[in-house]
Amino acid sequence: MPVVEHPAPAQDEVIPELNNRYGKLASHVYNLDKPIGKSFGDVEFYRARLEGCTGAILEPAVGNGRMLVPLIEAGLDVVGFDASEDMLDHCRRQCAARSLSPDLTIQTFDSFAYRERFEAVIVPAGSLQLITDHAAAMAVLQRFFGHLAPSGRLIVDLDAIGSFFGDANSFRQWRTEHGDLLTLTAQRFQIDYVAQTTVSSLRYERWVDGQLAESELELFSLRWWGVHELVLALRAIGFVEITVSGNYQHGRAPNNDDGAISFEARRPA
Repeated sequence: MPVVEHPAPAQDEVIPELNNRYGKLASHVYNLDKPIGKSFGDVEFYRARLEGCTGAILEPAVGNGRMLVPLIEAGLDVVGFDASEDMLDHCRRQCAARSLSPDLTIQTFDSFAYRERFEAVIVPAGSLQLITDHAAAMAVLQRFFGHLAPSGRLIVDLDAIGSFFGDANSFRQWRTEHGDLLTLTAQRFQIDYVAQTTVSSLRYERWVDGQLAESELELFSLRWWGVHELVLALRAIGFVEITVSGNYQHGRAPNNDDGAISFEARRPA
Protein backbone atom coordinates (compact mmCIF):
# COMPACT_ATOMS: atom_id res chain seq x y z
CA MET A 1 0.00 0.00 0.00
CA PRO A 2 1.48 3.37 -0.95
CA VAL A 3 2.24 5.77 1.86
CA VAL A 4 0.54 9.14 1.60
CA GLU A 5 2.69 11.91 2.99
CA HIS A 6 0.89 14.67 4.87
CA PRO A 7 2.90 17.87 5.29
CA ALA A 8 2.77 19.35 8.75
CA PRO A 9 0.61 22.49 9.04
CA ALA A 10 2.33 25.82 9.08
CA GLN A 11 2.65 27.48 12.47
CA ASP A 12 -0.73 28.81 13.66
CA GLU A 13 -2.51 27.43 10.58
CA VAL A 14 -5.70 25.46 11.11
CA ILE A 15 -6.71 23.58 7.97
CA PRO A 16 -10.50 23.03 8.01
CA GLU A 17 -10.49 19.72 6.17
CA LEU A 18 -8.05 18.25 8.72
CA ASN A 19 -9.74 19.68 11.79
CA ASN A 20 -11.48 17.29 14.23
CA ARG A 21 -12.42 14.93 11.41
CA TYR A 22 -11.77 11.54 13.09
CA GLY A 23 -10.66 9.72 9.93
CA LYS A 24 -9.97 6.03 9.43
CA LEU A 25 -6.82 5.66 11.56
CA ALA A 26 -7.96 8.15 14.19
CA SER A 27 -11.24 6.26 14.60
CA HIS A 28 -9.43 2.94 14.80
CA VAL A 29 -7.14 4.28 17.54
CA TYR A 30 -10.13 5.73 19.41
CA ASN A 31 -11.88 2.37 19.30
CA LEU A 32 -8.80 0.57 20.60
CA ASP A 33 -8.11 3.15 23.31
CA LYS A 34 -11.72 3.69 24.44
CA PRO A 35 -13.58 0.45 23.70
CA ILE A 36 -17.13 -0.38 24.70
CA GLY A 37 -17.11 -1.08 28.41
CA LYS A 38 -14.32 1.36 29.26
CA SER A 39 -15.48 3.94 31.77
CA PHE A 40 -13.88 6.92 33.43
CA GLY A 41 -16.68 6.92 35.97
CA ASP A 42 -18.90 8.54 33.38
CA VAL A 43 -20.79 5.44 32.19
CA GLU A 44 -22.00 4.71 35.72
CA PHE A 45 -22.78 8.40 36.28
CA TYR A 46 -24.90 8.73 33.15
CA ARG A 47 -26.65 5.44 33.78
CA ALA A 48 -27.60 6.62 37.27
CA ARG A 49 -28.67 10.10 36.16
CA LEU A 50 -30.84 8.67 33.35
CA GLU A 51 -32.40 5.89 35.38
CA GLY A 52 -36.14 5.97 34.99
CA CYS A 53 -36.12 7.77 31.63
CA THR A 54 -38.87 6.33 29.45
CA GLY A 55 -38.53 8.69 26.50
CA ALA A 56 -35.87 8.88 23.80
CA ILE A 57 -32.37 10.12 24.64
CA LEU A 58 -30.06 11.80 22.12
CA GLU A 59 -26.27 11.48 22.17
CA PRO A 60 -24.58 13.92 19.76
CA ALA A 61 -21.01 13.00 18.73
CA VAL A 62 -21.80 9.39 19.62
CA GLY A 63 -18.40 8.15 18.41
CA ASN A 64 -17.82 4.40 18.62
CA GLY A 65 -20.71 3.88 21.04
CA ARG A 66 -18.68 3.65 24.24
CA MET A 67 -21.49 5.40 26.12
CA LEU A 68 -24.45 4.55 23.90
CA VAL A 69 -24.09 0.76 24.03
CA PRO A 70 -24.12 0.31 27.83
CA LEU A 71 -27.00 2.78 28.16
CA ILE A 72 -29.07 0.80 25.65
CA GLU A 73 -28.13 -2.43 27.41
CA ALA A 74 -29.43 -0.81 30.62
CA GLY A 75 -32.84 -0.50 28.94
CA LEU A 76 -32.68 3.12 27.78
CA ASP A 77 -33.82 4.32 24.35
CA VAL A 78 -30.75 6.11 22.96
CA VAL A 79 -30.17 7.43 19.44
CA GLY A 80 -27.06 9.17 18.19
CA PHE A 81 -25.29 11.02 15.43
CA ASP A 82 -21.71 11.75 14.51
CA ALA A 83 -19.95 13.77 11.81
CA SER A 84 -17.45 10.94 11.16
CA GLU A 85 -18.56 8.01 9.02
CA ASP A 86 -15.51 6.07 10.23
CA MET A 87 -16.54 6.49 13.86
CA LEU A 88 -20.11 5.47 13.09
CA ASP A 89 -18.85 2.36 11.29
CA HIS A 90 -17.24 1.24 14.56
CA CYS A 91 -20.42 2.08 16.45
CA ARG A 92 -22.62 0.13 14.03
CA ARG A 93 -20.36 -2.92 14.22
CA GLN A 94 -20.38 -2.82 18.03
CA CYS A 95 -24.16 -2.58 18.05
CA ALA A 96 -24.63 -5.34 15.47
CA ALA A 97 -22.38 -7.66 17.49
CA ARG A 98 -24.81 -7.21 20.39
CA SER A 99 -27.97 -7.43 18.26
CA LEU A 100 -28.72 -3.76 18.90
CA SER A 101 -30.11 -1.49 16.17
CA PRO A 102 -30.30 2.12 17.40
CA ASP A 103 -30.92 5.01 15.03
CA LEU A 104 -27.42 6.24 14.06
CA THR A 105 -26.97 8.98 11.48
CA ILE A 106 -24.32 11.20 9.95
CA GLN A 107 -25.05 14.72 11.19
CA THR A 108 -23.14 17.66 12.61
CA PHE A 109 -23.54 19.77 15.73
CA ASP A 110 -24.58 22.84 13.77
CA SER A 111 -27.24 21.26 11.56
CA PHE A 112 -28.62 18.12 13.25
CA ALA A 113 -32.39 17.81 13.19
CA TYR A 114 -35.00 15.38 14.52
CA ARG A 115 -38.77 15.53 14.42
CA GLU A 116 -39.12 14.07 17.89
CA ARG A 117 -38.25 15.84 21.11
CA PHE A 118 -36.04 14.08 23.61
CA GLU A 119 -36.32 13.42 27.31
CA ALA A 120 -32.57 13.98 27.57
CA VAL A 121 -29.63 15.13 25.47
CA ILE A 122 -26.24 13.90 26.70
CA VAL A 123 -22.79 15.11 25.61
CA PRO A 124 -20.17 13.07 27.52
CA ALA A 125 -16.39 13.00 27.16
CA GLY A 126 -15.98 16.74 26.62
CA SER A 127 -17.34 16.60 23.07
CA LEU A 128 -18.86 20.09 23.40
CA GLN A 129 -15.29 21.43 23.50
CA LEU A 130 -14.80 20.37 19.88
CA ILE A 131 -16.85 23.45 18.95
CA THR A 132 -14.15 26.09 19.09
CA ASP A 133 -16.13 29.20 18.14
CA HIS A 134 -18.08 30.64 21.07
CA ALA A 135 -21.00 31.89 19.01
CA ALA A 136 -21.27 28.52 17.25
CA ALA A 137 -21.20 26.72 20.60
CA MET A 138 -24.00 28.94 21.90
CA ALA A 139 -26.05 28.13 18.79
CA VAL A 140 -25.52 24.42 19.40
CA LEU A 141 -26.62 24.73 23.03
CA GLN A 142 -29.72 26.51 21.75
CA ARG A 143 -30.26 23.63 19.31
CA PHE A 144 -30.06 21.15 22.20
CA PHE A 145 -32.65 23.23 24.07
CA GLY A 146 -34.96 23.17 21.05
CA HIS A 147 -34.71 19.38 20.75
CA LEU A 148 -35.67 18.75 24.37
CA ALA A 149 -39.22 18.00 25.42
CA PRO A 150 -40.65 20.18 28.20
CA SER A 151 -38.83 19.29 31.45
CA GLY A 152 -36.18 17.47 29.38
CA ARG A 153 -32.60 17.47 30.65
CA LEU A 154 -29.24 18.33 29.11
CA ILE A 155 -26.16 16.66 30.63
CA VAL A 156 -22.76 17.87 29.42
CA ASP A 157 -19.22 17.01 30.48
CA LEU A 158 -16.21 19.31 30.27
CA ASP A 159 -12.55 18.51 30.77
CA ALA A 160 -11.06 20.63 33.54
CA ILE A 161 -9.15 23.66 32.24
CA GLY A 162 -5.91 22.34 33.72
CA SER A 163 -5.92 19.47 31.21
CA PHE A 164 -5.44 21.97 28.38
CA PHE A 165 -2.04 23.01 29.69
CA GLY A 166 -0.41 19.67 30.42
CA ASP A 167 2.29 18.00 28.34
CA ALA A 168 2.21 19.42 24.83
CA ASN A 169 3.83 16.41 23.15
CA SER A 170 3.14 12.70 23.45
CA PHE A 171 3.66 9.36 21.71
CA ARG A 172 1.42 6.31 22.12
CA GLN A 173 1.01 2.95 20.40
CA TRP A 174 -1.52 0.13 20.10
CA ARG A 175 -1.70 -3.33 18.52
CA THR A 176 -4.63 -3.99 16.23
CA GLU A 177 -6.65 -7.18 16.15
CA HIS A 178 -4.55 -8.20 13.11
CA GLY A 179 -1.22 -7.54 14.82
CA ASP A 180 -0.44 -4.26 13.05
CA LEU A 181 1.06 -1.44 15.08
CA LEU A 182 -0.80 1.88 15.29
CA THR A 183 1.07 4.90 16.60
CA LEU A 184 0.00 8.41 17.53
CA THR A 185 2.38 11.34 17.75
CA ALA A 186 0.76 14.47 19.18
CA GLN A 187 2.16 17.99 19.29
CA ARG A 188 0.33 21.10 20.46
CA PHE A 189 1.27 24.07 18.31
CA GLN A 190 -1.24 26.77 19.22
CA ILE A 191 -2.84 28.23 22.34
CA ASP A 192 -5.14 31.21 21.98
CA TYR A 193 -5.82 32.62 25.44
CA VAL A 194 -8.41 35.11 24.15
CA ALA A 195 -10.45 32.60 22.13
CA GLN A 196 -9.80 29.93 24.82
CA THR A 197 -8.65 27.37 22.28
CA THR A 198 -5.80 24.94 21.71
CA VAL A 199 -4.78 23.21 18.48
CA SER A 200 -2.62 20.08 18.25
CA SER A 201 -1.33 18.10 15.29
CA LEU A 202 -2.02 14.37 15.53
CA ARG A 203 -0.07 12.04 13.24
CA TYR A 204 -1.49 8.52 13.09
CA GLU A 205 0.59 5.79 11.47
CA ARG A 206 0.01 2.11 10.77
CA TRP A 207 3.05 -0.15 10.68
CA VAL A 208 3.16 -3.68 9.21
CA ASP A 209 6.26 -5.81 9.87
CA GLY A 210 8.23 -2.68 10.73
CA GLN A 211 7.25 -0.88 7.53
CA LEU A 212 5.07 2.23 7.39
CA ALA A 213 1.91 1.23 5.53
CA GLU A 214 -0.40 4.17 6.09
CA SER A 215 -0.37 7.60 7.70
CA GLU A 216 -2.97 10.19 8.52
CA LEU A 217 -2.65 13.76 9.80
CA GLU A 218 -5.40 15.41 11.79
CA LEU A 219 -5.67 18.68 13.65
CA PHE A 220 -7.33 18.49 17.05
CA SER A 221 -8.92 21.76 18.17
CA LEU A 222 -10.59 22.31 21.52
CA ARG A 223 -12.14 25.20 23.44
CA TRP A 224 -12.09 25.41 27.22
CA TRP A 225 -14.98 26.81 29.21
CA GLY A 226 -14.99 28.36 32.64
CA VAL A 227 -17.43 26.69 35.03
CA HIS A 228 -19.42 29.87 35.66
CA GLU A 229 -19.16 30.77 31.97
CA LEU A 230 -21.07 27.65 30.95
CA VAL A 231 -23.61 28.08 33.75
CA LEU A 232 -24.31 31.63 32.55
CA ALA A 233 -24.55 30.41 28.96
CA LEU A 234 -27.10 27.75 29.90
CA ARG A 235 -29.15 30.30 31.86
CA ALA A 236 -29.07 32.75 28.95
CA ILE A 237 -30.53 30.10 26.66
CA GLY A 238 -33.33 29.36 29.10
CA PHE A 239 -32.20 26.33 31.06
CA VAL A 240 -33.11 26.09 34.73
CA GLU A 241 -32.16 23.89 37.71
CA ILE A 242 -28.48 23.81 36.74
CA THR A 243 -26.32 21.45 38.79
CA VAL A 244 -22.53 21.32 38.49
CA SER A 245 -20.71 18.20 39.68
CA GLY A 246 -17.05 17.27 39.99
CA ASN A 247 -15.59 13.93 38.89
CA TYR A 248 -18.98 12.29 38.34
CA GLN A 249 -20.14 12.75 41.93
CA HIS A 250 -23.56 14.29 41.45
CA GLY A 251 -24.08 17.48 43.42
CA ARG A 252 -20.50 17.66 44.71
CA ALA A 253 -19.03 21.04 43.75
CA PRO A 254 -15.96 20.73 41.49
CA ASN A 255 -12.47 21.44 42.76
CA ASN A 256 -9.05 21.96 41.23
CA ASP A 257 -8.15 18.27 41.37
CA ASP A 258 -11.12 17.12 39.29
CA GLY A 259 -10.47 15.83 35.81
CA ALA A 260 -14.06 16.18 34.63
CA ILE A 261 -16.90 18.57 35.42
CA SER A 262 -20.51 17.73 34.60
CA PHE A 263 -23.42 20.11 34.06
CA GLU A 264 -27.05 19.05 34.27
CA ALA A 265 -29.78 21.51 33.28
CA ARG A 266 -33.47 21.30 32.60
CA ARG A 267 -35.73 22.85 29.98
CA PRO A 268 -38.72 24.40 31.77
CA ALA A 269 -42.02 22.52 31.65
